[in-house]
Amino acid sequence: MNPDRTGRSWPVFVFLLLLVATAQARTPLPAVSIVIDDMGKRLEPGERVLALPSGVACAFLPAARYTETLAERAHADGREVMLHLPMQSVDGRRLDRGAVTLDMTERQFDDTVRADLARVPYASGINNHMGSLLTRHPGHMAWLMKFMRTRGNLFFVDSRTTAATVAYQLARENGIPATERRVFLDNQQDEGDIAFQFRRLLRLARKEGSALAIGHPHPATLSFLERALPRLGREGVRLVPVRTLIELQQEDRKTWQAYWSPSPRAARNSKPSL
Repeated sequence: MNPDRTGRSWPVFVFLLLLVATAQARTPLPAVSIVIDDMGKRLEPGERVLALPSGVACAFLPAARYTETLAERAHADGREVMLHLPMQSVDGRRLDRGAVTLDMTERQFDDTVRADLARVPYASGINNHMGSLLTRHPGHMAWLMKFMRTRGNLFFVDSRTTAATVAYQLARENGIPATERRVFLDNQQDEGDIAFQFRRLLRLARKEGSALAIGHPHPATLSFLERALPRLGREGVRLVPVRTLIELQQEDRKTWQAYWSPSPRAARNSKPSL
């Protein structure tokens, strides 16, 4: 037996056992977050969203008719309120009022986002509405993150409406608390397909510890969530606010970085490779 090899392997083995035990103690159940986009357009579907468990976050379009009323009620319920920021898409679809576009100057961009936030009472986070064009542009996403830093305690969710998005990467590089959408619940407004996507969400959470889904206030989506969310505990998964999910993911990254990064003493004492 090589004593040097054995001496190195035991501390690693013990560390991994402690790592697993600590993770289990800190996060007893996998965590999911759910954001309902396009809030504020209609009153009745919005009220159904507000009847869902309070961990469900609401992302409001800034210029929608019922945004102010529903956002105030969501906040009173202890629910996360988000600005669903309209952004330019690649297919030239009609933009909602309050959209940011590629041809804006930084001043115009900032003024638009500032006005949009003012229309969404109690907003604690931002995610993109459409944006398949804008979220792939590092300059514009850097403007957004710079603006968010000046506003303090805002988080960002990259809706990932394009595989080419750089929004989540720019958020992290700029120190903005952030996460990204892993599942769209209702690209197909059919309860069977929504159930399939919801099962995908739970599988991802069990595999990775946490995952976020985005849905919309469609009748099929709301009917499914009204039935499924009260059963989450029996599925061995917990529903958490978006900010809590971001904090869990940040802690997981710190844990693995600590494991894979050698301590300064270990680095000094290690022998150079030949």
